[in-house]
Amino acid sequence: MFPTNRICKLFSIQYPIIQAGMVWCSGWKLATAVSNSGGLGLIGAGSMSPDILREHVTKAKENTGQPFGVNIPLLGDNIEDKIKVLLEEKIKIIFSSAGNPSIWTSAFKEKGCVIVHVVSSITNAKKAIDAGVDALVAEGFEAGGHNGREETTSMVLIPTIRSVTALPLIAAGGMYSGRSLLAAMALGADAIQVGSRFAIARESSAHENYKRKVIEINEGDTRLIMKKLIPVRLIKNEFFSRIVNAEESGASRKEILEILGFGRSRKGIFEGDLEEGELEIGQISGMLKKKEPANKIINEIVEEYFKVKKQLLQT
Repeated sequence: MFPTNRICKLFSIQYPIIQAGMVWCSGWKLATAVSNSGGLGLIGAGSMSPDILREHVTKAKENTGQPFGVNIPLLGDNIEDKIKVLLEEKIKIIFSSAGNPSIWTSAFKEKGCVIVHVVSSITNAKKAIDAGVDALVAEGFEAGGHNGREETTSMVLIPTIRSVTALPLIAAGGMYSGRSLLAAMALGADAIQVGSRFAIARESSAHENYKRKVIEINEGDTRLIMKKLIPVRLIKNEFFSRIVNAEESGASRKEILEILGFGRSRKGIFEGDLEEGELEIGQISGMLKKKEPANKIINEIVEEYFKVKKQLLQT
Protein backbone atom coordinates (compact mmCIF):
# COMPACT_ATOMS: atom_id res chain seq x y z
CA MET A 1 0.00 0.00 0.00
CA PHE A 2 3.05 2.24 0.39
CA PRO A 3 5.31 0.62 -2.25
CA THR A 4 7.47 3.67 -2.96
CA ASN A 5 7.77 5.00 0.57
CA ARG A 6 11.42 5.51 1.56
CA ILE A 7 10.91 4.72 5.25
CA CYS A 8 9.09 1.49 4.43
CA LYS A 9 11.99 0.50 2.20
CA LEU A 10 14.64 1.57 4.70
CA PHE A 11 13.20 -0.57 7.50
CA SER A 12 11.48 -3.25 5.36
CA ILE A 13 8.08 -2.51 6.92
CA GLN A 14 4.58 -2.33 5.49
CA TYR A 15 3.41 1.04 6.80
CA PRO A 16 5.30 4.33 7.43
CA ILE A 17 4.33 4.32 11.10
CA ILE A 18 6.96 4.21 13.85
CA GLN A 19 6.14 3.55 17.50
CA ALA A 20 8.20 5.88 19.67
CA GLY A 21 10.69 4.35 22.10
CA MET A 22 9.20 5.71 25.34
CA VAL A 23 10.59 5.12 28.83
CA TRP A 24 8.54 2.72 30.96
CA CYS A 25 6.03 2.18 28.10
CA SER A 26 7.97 0.57 25.28
CA GLY A 27 8.91 -2.94 26.23
CA TRP A 28 9.04 -5.99 23.98
CA LYS A 29 5.27 -6.55 24.10
CA LEU A 30 4.45 -3.17 22.57
CA ALA A 31 7.33 -3.22 20.10
CA THR A 32 6.47 -6.67 18.75
CA ALA A 33 2.75 -5.88 18.58
CA VAL A 34 3.49 -2.84 16.41
CA SER A 35 5.99 -4.69 14.22
CA ASN A 36 3.60 -7.62 13.77
CA SER A 37 0.96 -5.11 12.62
CA GLY A 38 3.11 -3.66 9.84
CA GLY A 39 4.71 -0.69 11.57
CA LEU A 40 8.12 -0.41 13.23
CA GLY A 41 8.15 -1.15 16.93
CA LEU A 42 10.90 0.27 19.14
CA ILE A 43 12.10 -0.94 22.52
CA GLY A 44 12.76 2.06 24.75
CA ALA A 45 16.19 1.48 26.30
CA GLY A 46 16.21 4.72 28.31
CA SER A 47 14.60 3.19 31.39
CA MET A 48 16.35 -0.18 31.16
CA SER A 49 19.53 -1.57 32.66
CA PRO A 50 21.80 -3.41 30.19
CA ASP A 51 20.56 -6.80 31.47
CA ILE A 52 16.90 -5.80 31.22
CA LEU A 53 17.52 -4.41 27.73
CA ARG A 54 19.02 -7.73 26.64
CA GLU A 55 16.02 -9.57 28.08
CA HIS A 56 13.58 -7.40 26.13
CA VAL A 57 15.58 -7.79 22.92
CA THR A 58 15.61 -11.57 23.36
CA LYS A 59 11.85 -11.70 23.94
CA ALA A 60 11.23 -9.43 20.95
CA LYS A 61 13.20 -11.79 18.73
CA GLU A 62 11.13 -14.68 20.03
CA ASN A 63 7.81 -12.94 19.38
CA THR A 64 8.23 -11.37 15.96
CA GLY A 65 9.89 -12.23 12.68
CA GLN A 66 9.40 -8.63 11.56
CA PRO A 67 11.92 -5.78 11.86
CA PHE A 68 12.04 -3.94 15.18
CA GLY A 69 14.48 -1.45 16.64
CA VAL A 70 15.74 0.10 19.86
CA ASN A 71 15.63 3.73 20.94
CA ILE A 72 18.64 4.70 23.06
CA PRO A 73 19.16 8.13 24.70
CA LEU A 74 22.88 8.88 24.30
CA LEU A 75 23.04 10.80 27.59
CA GLY A 76 21.56 7.97 29.63
CA ASP A 77 23.15 5.81 32.30
CA ASN A 78 25.34 2.83 31.36
CA ILE A 79 25.38 3.99 27.76
CA GLU A 80 28.48 2.01 26.77
CA ASP A 81 27.13 -1.20 28.31
CA LYS A 82 23.78 -0.73 26.56
CA ILE A 83 25.45 -0.14 23.21
CA LYS A 84 27.52 -3.28 23.77
CA VAL A 85 24.25 -5.21 24.22
CA LEU A 86 22.82 -3.78 20.99
CA LEU A 87 25.90 -4.71 19.01
CA GLU A 88 26.17 -8.18 20.54
CA GLU A 89 22.49 -8.82 19.85
CA LYS A 90 22.96 -7.57 16.27
CA ILE A 91 20.19 -4.96 16.45
CA LYS A 92 20.07 -3.44 12.97
CA ILE A 93 17.73 -0.49 13.56
CA ILE A 94 18.76 2.06 16.18
CA PHE A 95 17.06 5.34 17.03
CA SER A 96 19.34 7.60 19.06
CA SER A 97 18.30 10.71 20.96
CA ALA A 98 19.30 13.16 23.69
CA GLY A 99 23.00 13.40 22.91
CA ASN A 100 25.72 13.91 20.32
CA PRO A 101 25.19 11.49 17.42
CA SER A 102 28.76 11.91 16.17
CA ILE A 103 30.13 9.87 19.09
CA TRP A 104 28.43 6.56 18.26
CA THR A 105 27.03 6.75 14.73
CA SER A 106 30.18 5.54 12.99
CA ALA A 107 30.49 2.55 15.35
CA PHE A 108 26.91 1.55 14.58
CA LYS A 109 27.38 2.03 10.85
CA GLU A 110 30.48 -0.19 10.88
CA LYS A 111 28.25 -3.00 12.16
CA GLY A 112 25.73 -2.47 9.35
CA CYS A 113 23.10 -0.72 11.48
CA VAL A 114 20.54 1.77 10.20
CA ILE A 115 20.85 4.85 12.39
CA VAL A 116 18.10 7.40 12.98
CA HIS A 117 18.57 10.41 15.25
CA VAL A 118 15.84 12.47 16.93
CA VAL A 119 16.18 16.25 16.56
CA SER A 120 14.15 19.26 17.65
CA SER A 121 15.99 22.02 15.78
CA ILE A 122 17.76 22.69 12.51
CA THR A 123 21.06 23.02 14.39
CA ASN A 124 20.76 19.53 15.83
CA ALA A 125 19.61 18.19 12.47
CA LYS A 126 22.75 19.47 10.75
CA LYS A 127 24.95 17.82 13.40
CA ALA A 128 23.18 14.50 12.88
CA ILE A 129 23.49 14.81 9.10
CA ASP A 130 27.21 15.51 9.43
CA ALA A 131 27.52 12.46 11.72
CA GLY A 132 26.25 10.28 8.87
CA VAL A 133 22.82 9.14 10.10
CA ASP A 134 20.51 7.36 7.67
CA ALA A 135 17.33 9.23 8.63
CA LEU A 136 16.01 11.85 11.04
CA VAL A 137 13.07 12.20 13.40
CA ALA A 138 11.88 15.81 13.55
CA GLU A 139 10.20 16.06 16.96
CA GLY A 140 8.04 19.13 17.49
CA PHE A 141 7.14 21.01 20.65
CA GLU A 142 3.87 19.09 20.96
CA ALA A 143 5.67 15.87 21.88
CA GLY A 144 5.60 14.31 25.32
CA GLY A 145 8.60 13.60 27.48
CA HIS A 146 11.91 15.36 26.90
CA ASN A 147 11.63 18.08 24.33
CA GLY A 148 13.54 20.85 22.57
CA ARG A 149 14.33 24.15 24.23
CA GLU A 150 13.40 25.99 21.01
CA GLU A 151 9.71 25.10 21.36
CA THR A 152 9.38 24.72 17.58
CA THR A 153 6.08 23.14 16.59
CA SER A 154 5.84 20.24 14.17
CA MET A 155 4.11 22.46 11.59
CA VAL A 156 7.26 24.60 11.45
CA LEU A 157 9.96 22.04 12.25
CA ILE A 158 9.14 19.44 9.58
CA PRO A 159 9.47 21.76 6.53
CA THR A 160 12.45 23.48 8.15
CA ILE A 161 14.35 20.22 8.49
CA ARG A 162 13.26 19.13 5.03
CA SER A 163 14.76 22.33 3.60
CA VAL A 164 18.27 21.29 4.65
CA THR A 165 18.31 17.57 3.86
CA ALA A 166 17.07 14.98 1.40
CA LEU A 167 17.39 12.19 4.00
CA PRO A 168 14.30 10.15 4.91
CA LEU A 169 12.39 12.19 7.49
CA ILE A 170 10.03 11.00 10.23
CA ALA A 171 7.64 13.51 11.85
CA ALA A 172 6.99 13.35 15.61
CA GLY A 173 5.09 15.52 18.06
CA GLY A 174 1.29 15.57 17.83
CA MET A 175 1.21 12.59 15.44
CA TYR A 176 -1.50 10.06 16.18
CA SER A 177 -3.83 9.52 13.20
CA GLY A 178 -4.19 9.05 9.46
CA ARG A 179 -4.76 12.77 9.17
CA SER A 180 -1.45 13.30 11.00
CA LEU A 181 0.32 11.02 8.55
CA LEU A 182 -1.14 12.80 5.54
CA ALA A 183 -0.36 16.25 6.96
CA ALA A 184 3.21 15.24 7.84
CA MET A 185 3.79 14.00 4.30
CA ALA A 186 2.42 17.25 2.90
CA LEU A 187 4.99 19.10 5.02
CA GLY A 188 7.86 16.99 3.69
CA ALA A 189 8.05 13.97 5.99
CA ASP A 190 8.08 10.35 4.83
CA ALA A 191 6.51 8.82 7.93
CA ILE A 192 5.26 9.57 11.43
CA GLN A 193 6.46 8.51 14.86
CA VAL A 194 3.56 7.97 17.24
CA GLY A 195 4.19 8.22 20.98
CA SER A 196 1.25 9.18 23.21
CA ARG A 197 -1.32 6.96 21.52
CA PHE A 198 0.92 3.92 21.90
CA ALA A 199 1.84 4.93 25.47
CA ILE A 200 -1.68 3.94 26.54
CA ALA A 201 -2.02 0.96 24.19
CA ARG A 202 -3.01 -2.32 25.79
CA GLU A 203 0.49 -3.70 25.22
CA SER A 204 2.21 -0.70 26.77
CA SER A 205 4.08 -1.52 29.98
CA ALA A 206 2.86 1.70 31.63
CA HIS A 207 0.78 1.40 34.81
CA GLU A 208 -3.01 1.28 34.41
CA ASN A 209 -3.32 4.36 36.68
CA TYR A 210 -1.20 6.31 34.23
CA LYS A 211 -3.19 5.11 31.22
CA ARG A 212 -6.49 6.09 32.88
CA LYS A 213 -5.10 9.51 33.77
CA VAL A 214 -4.06 10.17 30.17
CA ILE A 215 -7.56 9.26 29.00
CA GLU A 216 -9.11 11.61 31.59
CA ILE A 217 -7.10 14.75 30.81
CA ASN A 218 -8.10 17.45 28.34
CA GLU A 219 -6.53 20.19 26.25
CA GLY A 220 -4.17 22.33 28.31
CA ASP A 221 -3.51 19.70 30.98
CA THR A 222 0.14 19.25 29.93
CA ARG A 223 2.99 21.75 29.88
CA LEU A 224 6.71 21.90 29.09
CA ILE A 225 8.72 22.59 32.27
CA MET A 226 12.21 22.17 33.80
CA LYS A 227 13.95 24.21 31.11
CA LYS A 228 16.91 24.78 33.45
CA LEU A 229 17.53 21.02 33.32
CA ILE A 230 16.19 19.10 30.31
CA PRO A 231 12.76 20.36 29.15
CA VAL A 232 10.02 17.80 29.65
CA ARG A 233 6.28 17.86 28.91
CA LEU A 234 4.21 16.58 31.85
CA ILE A 235 0.65 16.20 33.02
CA LYS A 236 -0.11 18.72 35.75
CA ASN A 237 -0.09 17.14 39.23
CA GLU A 238 1.33 17.79 42.71
CA PHE A 239 4.94 17.17 41.64
CA PHE A 240 4.45 19.37 38.57
CA SER A 241 3.12 22.21 40.76
CA ARG A 242 6.13 22.07 43.09
CA ILE A 243 8.52 22.33 40.16
CA VAL A 244 6.62 25.20 38.56
CA ASN A 245 6.39 27.10 41.85
CA ALA A 246 10.13 26.67 42.36
CA GLU A 247 10.90 27.85 38.82
CA GLU A 248 8.65 30.90 39.15
CA SER A 249 10.33 31.72 42.46
CA GLY A 250 13.75 31.77 40.77
CA ALA A 251 15.04 28.45 42.10
CA SER A 252 18.50 27.43 40.98
CA ARG A 253 19.26 24.39 38.85
CA LYS A 254 20.53 22.61 41.98
CA GLU A 255 17.33 23.35 43.89
CA ILE A 256 15.17 22.02 41.05
CA LEU A 257 17.31 18.88 40.93
CA GLU A 258 16.69 18.37 44.65
CA ILE A 259 12.91 18.54 44.09
CA LEU A 260 13.17 16.20 41.11
CA GLY A 261 15.06 13.58 43.07
CA PHE A 262 15.50 10.16 41.50
CA GLY A 263 13.16 7.85 39.61
CA ARG A 264 10.28 10.28 39.11
CA SER A 265 9.25 8.93 35.70
CA ARG A 266 9.33 5.36 37.00
CA LYS A 267 7.19 6.43 39.97
CA GLY A 268 4.60 8.04 37.73
CA ILE A 269 4.49 6.02 34.52
CA PHE A 270 5.50 2.52 35.70
CA GLU A 271 4.34 2.51 39.34
CA GLY A 272 1.23 4.64 38.83
CA ASP A 273 1.79 7.36 41.46
CA LEU A 274 -0.36 10.10 39.93
CA GLU A 275 0.62 12.88 42.35
CA GLU A 276 4.32 12.40 43.11
CA GLY A 277 5.35 10.84 39.80
CA GLU A 278 6.52 12.44 36.58
CA LEU A 279 3.67 11.86 34.09
CA GLU A 280 5.15 12.36 30.64
CA ILE A 281 2.74 12.63 27.68
CA GLY A 282 2.19 14.76 24.58
CA GLN A 283 -0.29 17.54 23.87
CA ILE A 284 -2.38 15.19 21.73
CA SER A 285 -3.33 13.35 24.93
CA GLY A 286 -6.37 15.60 25.21
CA MET A 287 -7.82 13.72 22.22
CA LEU A 288 -7.03 10.22 23.47
CA LYS A 289 -10.18 8.80 25.04
CA LYS A 290 -9.68 5.04 24.85
CA LYS A 291 -7.10 2.31 25.35
CA GLU A 292 -6.61 0.23 22.20
CA PRO A 293 -4.50 -2.71 21.05
CA ALA A 294 -1.56 -1.80 18.83
CA ASN A 295 -2.92 -3.52 15.74
CA LYS A 296 -6.15 -1.51 15.94
CA ILE A 297 -4.15 1.72 16.22
CA ILE A 298 -2.10 0.84 13.13
CA ASN A 299 -5.16 -0.18 11.13
CA GLU A 300 -7.09 2.97 12.03
CA ILE A 301 -4.19 5.22 11.04
CA VAL A 302 -3.80 3.51 7.66
CA GLU A 303 -7.53 3.43 6.89
CA GLU A 304 -8.01 7.09 7.81
CA TYR A 305 -4.96 8.11 5.77
CA PHE A 306 -6.39 6.68 2.55
CA LYS A 307 -9.93 7.87 3.31
CA VAL A 308 -8.88 11.48 3.90
CA LYS A 309 -6.43 11.43 0.97
CA LYS A 310 -9.27 10.35 -1.31
CA GLN A 311 -11.52 13.10 0.02
CA LEU A 312 -8.87 15.74 -0.61
CA LEU A 313 -8.34 14.57 -4.17
CA GLN A 314 -12.06 14.99 -4.80
CA THR A 315 -12.20 18.61 -3.61
